[in-house]
Amino acid sequence: MDETLDEPPTSAVFLDNCHFSQVIFNNVEKFYVPGGDVTCYYTLTQHITPRRKDWVGIFRVGWKTTREYYTFMWAPFPSDLSGDSVMQQQIQFRAYYLPKDDEYYQFCYVDEEGVVRGASVPFQFRAETEDDILVVTTQGEVEEIEQQNKDLLKENKELKESCLCLQKQNLGLQEELRLAQEKMKELEGEVCFLQTGNLELRRAQELQAGEMSSAQMNLASIREQNIKLGKENQELQKGLESLRNSCEKLELEGNFLKEENKRLTEQNGCRERELQQFKEHNQEVSSEKEQLESRLKTTLDHMDQLQSQVLNREKEMENLVRMDHDKTEQLEHLKEENRQLRVTLTEQHQNHNLAKELEEKNHLFQILQRKKDEIEEKNLRLKQENNELLIRLSESPDYSAQVAVPSAQVPTRSPESADLLFGNPYYQSLETYGVTVPSVKKCPLCREVFSDDIGPRQYEDHVRSHILDCPYCDETFEDKQVYDDHVYCHSLE
Repeated sequence: MDETLDEPPTSAVFLDNCHFSQVIFNNVEKFYVPGGDVTCYYTLTQHITPRRKDWVGIFRVGWKTTREYYTFMWAPFPSDLSGDSVMQQQIQFRAYYLPKDDEYYQFCYVDEEGVVRGASVPFQFRAETEDDILVVTTQGEVEEIEQQNKDLLKENKELKESCLCLQKQNLGLQEELRLAQEKMKELEGEVCFLQTGNLELRRAQELQAGEMSSAQMNLASIREQNIKLGKENQELQKGLESLRNSCEKLELEGNFLKEENKRLTEQNGCRERELQQFKEHNQEVSSEKEQLESRLKTTLDHMDQLQSQVLNREKEMENLVRMDHDKTEQLEHLKEENRQLRVTLTEQHQNHNLAKELEEKNHLFQILQRKKDEIEEKNLRLKQENNELLIRLSESPDYSAQVAVPSAQVPTRSPESADLLFGNPYYQSLETYGVTVPSVKKCPLCREVFSDDIGPRQYEDHVRSHILDCPYCDETFEDKQVYDDHVYCHSLE
């Protein structure tokens, strides 16, 4: 879309960090006919210092960063860089690089750091019709809208002050006309003073036009930020009521200024008849008065624009209320889906806990099985030693008198010993020989001995207490020192 190979400097700076009043775009049409070149006129104020890499781009309304430009042209570097004067510039966009759709676009002046310094009012690339009306819908956070309302109230206050200044200037003109017969030279000095005051007023109006264009940009950016409007719509409505009241006050002040202007016109007519001998000077005063009337008409036109903007904002508020209702319904639907997801996650978490517990039991079973095999081997060795001892005891004359059992008898395992976890190799042999020995349960890890009255659950809990689970992974340990070293390695990661 760009007609040059070089890319302009851009940034991710959002609208809140931009200064739209430093460059003012002039004579921006509402519509540009497709297929023709477009000339952009703008004014560099004393608040900006132009640089070589500044550029002017065409952005679609609703943009958020300067990277979203459609096309651009390098801004011409002004020849006169005096900081106290404004500079009029213009730049021409060729028809080949212009947008072909009927969306709304605007000119933006961007400096070499990628920061927007000025923005124009929105326009379209299509043939102009009488029924076209530009409506900028807004959506955004309530705090930003309240700030916009405060800015508009501040502008209204400044307009009131400017109206008061005009009234004071009109009173000064009346006083000068009354004293014109005696002090013509003083009248000329006062006229020069009024000219300088009018020049300052014109500059203030241009700054206000730039601020209004920035306000329109902010309203366009607010359109995509309608998340938190639900609870504060009433406050917005109150703000709109106050804005309507301020507009009504501006209308009353405008009517008062019209009546005052009419009265001043009649008084000036009387003063012209009285000052016929100063005809040349009176002509200068009358021409100055006509200029003041044209500026007053411009102020009234500006008030009409404010009224149209208020109507547009009322329509925007209605659209915001409808959109807020739709967002509320979507939020309820999302809450229901979130509740169902939580139920599903709870079931999955329970299944995970059961699987982990089953894995722990399997691991414990494997450990106990290994210990059982070791103990059976030891029991086999003890059984052999016991047989040897029994053979020796049977050869003793004292033991033979008490136990009437052949010395070659070999003890076998009793079925009752199968109830024990590891079996009892001495059960049948000692019972056969009339020796009563209590059954023994011994922990395979710490070698602690338990009596028969301890339950299987308690014995299993005791053995499980020796198995240490790593809190960072799925490994288990029997040795406390190895477990501590393993956990310490996790803490170093």
